Amino acid sequence: MFPRLFLSLSLVPVLFAASAFANEPFEYQDINPQQYNLSARASEIDPRAKEYPEIKFVFGSKEKPQDVEHASVDTSVTPRGKLVIWMMGHNQALFDRLSSYGLHAIQVQYARAWFGILAQGNPVGEHARGNIRLEAATGEDFSDELDLAKPDGMEERALQFVKWLAKENPEGNWEYFINEAGDELRWEDVIMSGASHGSTTSARFAKHQKVSRVVALCGPRDQYQVWQSLPSATPENRYFGFSHVLDSGWIDDHYCRSWELIGLNEFGPIVNVDENKTPYGNTRRLITDFDVMGNNGRAHSSVVPGRSAGKDADGNFIHEDVWRYLYTHPVEEVGDPTPLDNSCVKDQRANLGEK
Repeated sequence: MFPRLFLSLSLVPVLFAASAFANEPFEYQDINPQQYNLSARASEIDPRAKEYPEIKFVFGSKEKPQDVEHASVDTSVTPRGKLVIWMMGHNQALFDRLSSYGLHAIQVQYARAWFGILAQGNPVGEHARGNIRLEAATGEDFSDELDLAKPDGMEERALQFVKWLAKENPEGNWEYFINEAGDELRWEDVIMSGASHGSTTSARFAKHQKVSRVVALCGPRDQYQVWQSLPSATPENRYFGFSHVLDSGWIDDHYCRSWELIGLNEFGPIVNVDENKTPYGNTRRLITDFDVMGNNGRAHSSVVPGRSAGKDADGNFIHEDVWRYLYTHPVEEVGDPTPLDNSCVKDQRANLGEK
């Protein structure tokens, strides 16, 4: 078992000094190297944080908190100097792997329960969901359906959490990821990642803010939106996707559409990871077709470490190499361009109703 620290503290002013390692690789100075798993409540880290019950973005209670944020780092592993921000519910199995790769990882509580509440037109406006996603990520005014304050966007909550981690877990060198001014993360060293809804918001944010990499598991979706074809602050070769072929998002062309609109066909073909070995031709588009007994729901979550993921006869996950590839493969190593797939329906608005 890895040690887990849940710290429920009254807010203590966080004094941040620019890291001596700000632009240099670092080595841990931990006399007892280990994996650290830390947790804290967003409402206790930052007193500016607010609740938005109309979109189910709340703190919860002391007994049942809903604003707990999680972090993992392993100081026994050589650090890569990259911070993963996971945009869905906490997944310790994934965080165990990320930390074993030498990555720092955090899961931030941000506005994501809006999906069944806002942008309910059928079809929705071409930018409606994309704008909500961007406001949820930045806390800035991009949508007329949402009114978030800056401290409640993913960006600021991530910054405040990393500052807290730098104070509470100095062994982890978290300060490396804060800029010299102390007012934002060093986004060039941040990997945005999520599954489904979270992968979609990760990709939308990366269109706006240049980041180190995007890992989209079972996504991105937003099949009636056009943000996927917008100019990207993050170079297109830094986006990676992974889906099961029985996921409804794959069957209905939601993922292949997003991948092509982002431009991932320029970096290699779609590769079945069950028939090929890493590095999968250096492509950015990976699929699996392992047996999920025809269960579309399982297929959707099967590309993330967990109960639905594929396992061999000994109970070991079959996609360990895939996850390592997605999060660590050098972004400058790319596959050969492939033409657009005309069988992948890009104009989803021609369909009658959203799936």
